[in-house]
Amino acid sequence: MTDYVELKRPHDGVAVVTLTDPERQNNLCWQAVDELADALEEARTTGARVSVVASGLDGHWLEHAWLTDLADAFEGKTTTGNGGGFFRCLQELNQTDVVSIAAVSGDTSGGGCELGWACDLRVAEEQAHFSQPEVLIGVGTGIGGTSRLVRLIGRTVTAEMVLDGCQMSASRLFDLGGVNRVVERGRAVDYCVAWAKRLAAYPPDALKMMKRMLTQSEDVGIHDAVMKDQEIFQSLSNSEFSRANMRRIQDVYDSGVSIREASERERDAAN
Repeated sequence: MTDYVELKRPHDGVAVVTLTDPERQNNLCWQAVDELADALEEARTTGARVSVVASGLDGHWLEHAWLTDLADAFEGKTTTGNGGGFFRCLQELNQTDVVSIAAVSGDTSGGGCELGWACDLRVAEEQAHFSQPEVLIGVGTGIGGTSRLVRLIGRTVTAEMVLDGCQMSASRLFDLGGVNRVVERGRAVDYCVAWAKRLAAYPPDALKMMKRMLTQSEDVGIHDAVMKDQEIFQSLSNSEFSRANMRRIQDVYDSGVSIREASERERDAAN
């Protein structure tokens, strides 16, 4: 039993992890973040191939850290949790055997925003705004937010967000490549669950290995990244399933079906 986080499994291989804290407007107290990390781990270790991170509070997705906990920690006072939940969340989101989708249904800021940048995919509702207000508070982005945001949208706009603490709309971040989809108000979770269901229906090893490629490519130079990609490619492609599937799909191509149409058929079959 948790106070802030709910874990549901709407489809095979799909988990929805929902955080709700109306008292703090989804500012992340450390107990809530501990529970979020626990739920992400439970989802992964019990068969989820795709996890959706959602909010149960209208107007807010995950907001910045609850500053009372942060201040109390530095002053040696009792906090609601141990504070390690933020890093455990990052570890879970970085696991290569599960894909993460942020269903951003409202405003997100600070540490919450940083967890969103750490997800593999982001779907935001049209009214949502993103911000890194740490400079206004007198602190810094503590769990990699600046570093990840630079990689997602580039230095110029990242500098605006982290140096001026300004908000960015979902539509602008979509244009910059920081958000995958912008959907109507109230549609983020449903959209993400449908997307997650399709991804979870793909060959599990292929999904896992493609995420591993994505993760590794961020940490090394291009030459090493290509070599690592090739290692994964060789391992994956030589499986019995992959060889049979390659022949099946090539037969479809040979029958006159275009690659575009064949790919759409595969995606539709996964829905």
